[in-house]
Amino acid sequence: MTLAAEAARTAAHGFLSPTGVEVAFLLVGLATLGAALLTVTTRQLVHAALWLVVALGGLAVEYLLLTAEFIAWVQVLIYVGSVVVLLLFGLMLTKAPVGRSPDADSGNRPVALAVALAAAAALVWVVVDAFRTTWIDLDGPAQGSTDVIGQILFQYWVLPFEALSVLLLAALVGAIVLSRKKKEDES
Repeated sequence: MTLAAEAARTAAHGFLSPTGVEVAFLLVGLATLGAALLTVTTRQLVHAALWLVVALGGLAVEYLLLTAEFIAWVQVLIYVGSVVVLLLFGLMLTKAPVGRSPDADSGNRPVALAVALAAAAALVWVVVDAFRTTWIDLDGPAQGSTDVIGQILFQYWVLPFEALSVLLLAALVGAIVLSRKKKEDES
């Protein structure tokens, strides 16, 4: 294919003629958004954790559609495989109610909705403002490659990564301590 033919094909593709990947990205994004909404609106804690698995899995599929395979597998292994399992393990250890839990609703839904909308607006504002003049160098190394991600992770994000692992360990130990205290009180 000549350079002129490639340019003509690229110019013919526009907003009203999406590719299959773009349609899949939109559909998976809508499914992920629905799962996220069900995660925060369900009154059953175990169902909320399972909807969280669907939402995080949808994010992994979005990363795959963006050709960031390494990040997709990290999403599956770390978040779906570890965080959600840790959350379910904590729910089981603390003997959280399996069915509907009326004490899980504090009655502050309007305030929570207002705070969530304000936080979402602030996040969109910050991201749009931060990346308004940022351009990706297409001739440089692939930004989603494991080499680039490894360099960035071990150069700039080692301490936050380790702090997160300590936080997750503390949550697990806290769940075990809480379950042990309840057993000692019962006997």
